[in-house]
Amino acid sequence: MKTTIFTRATVNNAAELIKQGELVSFPTETVYGLGADATNVDAVKKVYVAKGRPSDNPLIVTVADPETVSKFATVTPEAKKLMDKFWPGPLTIILPIIPGALSMNVTGGLKTAAFREPDNDATRELIRAAGTPIVGPSANLSGKPSPTTAQHVLHDMDGRIAGILDDGPCRVGVESTVIDMSSDVPAILRPGAVDEEMLEPIIGQVATDKHKVGAKETPKAPGMKYKHYAPDAQVIIVDELSQFPAAIAWAKAKGYDFGVLATDQVLADYAAGLPQYSLGQDLTSATRDLFAGLRYFDLHPDVQVVLAQGFDDSGFGAAYMNRLGKAAGGEHFAD
Repeated sequence: MKTTIFTRATVNNAAELIKQGELVSFPTETVYGLGADATNVDAVKKVYVAKGRPSDNPLIVTVADPETVSKFATVTPEAKKLMDKFWPGPLTIILPIIPGALSMNVTGGLKTAAFREPDNDATRELIRAAGTPIVGPSANLSGKPSPTTAQHVLHDMDGRIAGILDDGPCRVGVESTVIDMSSDVPAILRPGAVDEEMLEPIIGQVATDKHKVGAKETPKAPGMKYKHYAPDAQVIIVDELSQFPAAIAWAKAKGYDFGVLATDQVLADYAAGLPQYSLGQDLTSATRDLFAGLRYFDLHPDVQVVLAQGFDDSGFGAAYMNRLGKAAGGEHFAD
């Protein structure tokens, strides 16, 4: 299969492929998604095959407007408030579905589904032109770092999908916040750019769910059950800047070929002469560039270990540390 690159000028051509049951990657403000007609069972099955994704990992239904959601799910007044405030934007909302409205390969067999309207004009044009909502998992091989450029998608998906709608690099860099509005108390199942301090003035108490999904349990949201975002090298989180000299000395003593993934100041202070990738100046740039950095080290197969800078996990830092923790398999450096 030839993978064609589309631009906003040729978005209608990309939409024709969606109508034909093919897969087209699409841009959002968070990461690039992998689009297929959410109402076409055979097309959705192709998503799991292209990604190598477990079939019990539910998919997000991506829409061009909030009104579309009511065709598939029960939209509560509280959910409507969130849509009014945060859509289009990096918030995914889990709702009870109307029986039979979506296939089990979209919902993972659950009675709920996740919905999002991304803040990207080109993708909303794609959905409108296709005349259907599209499923939208990240457009990477399952378990690998999510793509934040069309080039990242092409690296993983060339020959596996029909097209990529290229609208430049993503602004946020990590996937949307997922909030479960089907439970008695709304719960954040995946942290992102919209945190509980932003949500609670709108809908009241919000739980930050730490639930670990069991081996036989179907997760309500993507990224809860399986290892995600991991390069081939072992990632080790360095929580404190003062730990970097000890971490570097440890890696050298072990004889590892290693690299450093950190902000500019850390690289300047500790990583001269080492393979490195810059996370910019602060948490915002680090979150935006995290997946690109993990992918960079995947292109350097000689690197066995990546020492990655940690941040405080409050506020937006919760999203960064959630993704980095999954990439590292929970491994932190200890002096």
